[in-house]
Amino acid sequence: MPRTLGLFIAVLFVAPAFAQAPPAAPARKVAATVNGKPISEAAVERALKPVAPENRAKARPEVINFLIESALVDQYLELLKVAVDPKEVDAQIESFKKQVAGARQDFAQVLAKMDITEAELRVEVVNQLRWEKFAAQQGTDEKLKKLFQSSPEIFDGSMVRAKHILITADGSDGAAKAAALKKIQGIKAALDSAVAQAAAKVPPTMDPLERQKTLHRAADDAFSAAAKEHSACPSKRDGGDLGEFTRMGMMVEPFAKAAFALKPYTVSDVVQTQYGYHLILVTGKKAGEPVEFEKVKGAVAEVYAARLREAVIEKMKADPNTKVEIAK
Repeated sequence: MPRTLGLFIAVLFVAPAFAQAPPAAPARKVAATVNGKPISEAAVERALKPVAPENRAKARPEVINFLIESALVDQYLELLKVAVDPKEVDAQIESFKKQVAGARQDFAQVLAKMDITEAELRVEVVNQLRWEKFAAQQGTDEKLKKLFQSSPEIFDGSMVRAKHILITADGSDGAAKAAALKKIQGIKAALDSAVAQAAAKVPPTMDPLERQKTLHRAADDAFSAAAKEHSACPSKRDGGDLGEFTRMGMMVEPFAKAAFALKPYTVSDVVQTQYGYHLILVTGKKAGEPVEFEKVKGAVAEVYAARLREAVIEKMKADPNTKVEIAK
């Protein structure tokens, strides 16, 4: 399917450039290497362009990590020899050129503005088409239906409302992570104790519904206070409240998975994501509406592809031969 100009530009902003520039072009500064293949500094800068200048330094490690993971996926598909028809690549490039012309822009100037050569653009198209082909081959109807049936809450519009406490490590070394983990475990123990003490104060003769409301309020109040005191997330000002979110697309997978599995007003165990360590308190759940597989098949395929990508990345990272180096 031909890409729109907007989607093509989005791909240019978030995809790494691994092709070497033509011999006559100046050498590109390297931001990282993945198994000896470079990720150019230009690719990092492209990905950072949509980010406000004052936030780019903070966003840079996450961007580089994304580019490294994309490189691992590309290399995995190269090892599998997933082939792409050159005619498909030519068609994509020509479609992009026509859309640029239709927007009354010069193709060469657009590439120069994005700091990417046509050869590098072609590599990106090959990588994207290769991935789409692989994901389609792996995502058979049988596998998609199995995913749909096992996780209906992903596709039926179910939502939860939750609060969280985030503790980040002051550094990437093991000692910093251990300190962050110890801190959040201490917060978890204090919250459990506060809820237990509140439960002990409730008269046994209290109406069951009123008792439940009282315990829920105690858990909510204790969690909100802890979030305001300890959380590293801006949501701390609201007691850690994140509002409502769906099972997919709004929160990172480990966080969303844990939140949807929680009973309301039960403090989660420690949940680790790329942002740090979290405690979660679900304060509301909204059930979705039953939906037929065929009506959401496209969404199911997207979720399957996202999980497939994660699996490929983990497989490549676990390979002892994988070598990643980030330039200082």
